[in-house]
Amino acid sequence: MEKLLVVEDERATRKALQQLFEVEGYTVEVAENGSEGLAKFRTSRPNFVILDLRLPQLKGHDVCRRIRKESEEVPILILSGSADEVDRVLLLELGADDYVIKPFSPKELLARVRAVLRRTRRTTPVEHLYFGDVSVDFAKMEVLRAGRPTSLTPQEFKLLKYFSQNMERVVSRDQLLSDVWGYNSYPSTRTVDSHILTLRQKLEKDPAIPVHFLTVHNVGYKFVP
Repeated sequence: MEKLLVVEDERATRKALQQLFEVEGYTVEVAENGSEGLAKFRTSRPNFVILDLRLPQLKGHDVCRRIRKESEEVPILILSGSADEVDRVLLLELGADDYVIKPFSPKELLARVRAVLRRTRRTTPVEHLYFGDVSVDFAKMEVLRAGRPTSLTPQEFKLLKYFSQNMERVVSRDQLLSDVWGYNSYPSTRTVDSHILTLRQKLEKDPAIPVHFLTVHNVGYKFVP
C-alpha cells in the first residue's frame, strides 16, 4: 500500500486530499505547515509527497529542497495557487517531479500521482532482491538459492531486474519484448515464455506450481516476491 504525505495549510484542501486518496486505497499522512511536514516525512517515510508552495513558517520551496536532500527517490508533486508562481525550471532544480495548479480536478490529480509513481517504479534502481529462499545482487550479477550460487544468463538477469522494478504489476508479453529485449515488432512471444520457464526452473521451489513468476492468462505475467 502506498503512503502519501500531504503538506497543505488550507484545512479544507488538506481534508479533501486525504479523503480523495484514502478512498483510492492510499495511506495518507497530513501536515499543516512546512516544519510539521518535514518532521512527518522523517518519521513516516512516505512513498509520495504532495506539497503546497505557499506554507506558513517554512516555505514550500524550502521544504521541497530539504526533502530532496534527504531522499532522491521519493516523488514530490507541487500544488500551486497560480500559474504565475510556477517556474518549471526552478521546480526541477528543487527536485519536484510534477505540479498541479489550484483549483484542480481530483481525477487529474489522481492521474498525475499514479503516473509519477509508475515512472518512479520503473526508473528507481534496484540493487538487491529477496523472495522465497532467493537473494539477488544485481550489481554483482550474483544469485543465491538457499545459500547456494545459481547461474543466470545476462538476459535472465535483465528480465529479473525488470520484474523487480514492476513487482505485482501485470505485464504483457509484447511489453516485455519491447522493454527487456527492445523489439519493435513481435513475430513471436516464445522468447518471453522460454525465459520465464527457465527463471521458474532455477528460482521457484516447484516450477510446475509457481508462486513468484505467475501467468496471467490471455494477458502476460506478474512477479510476486
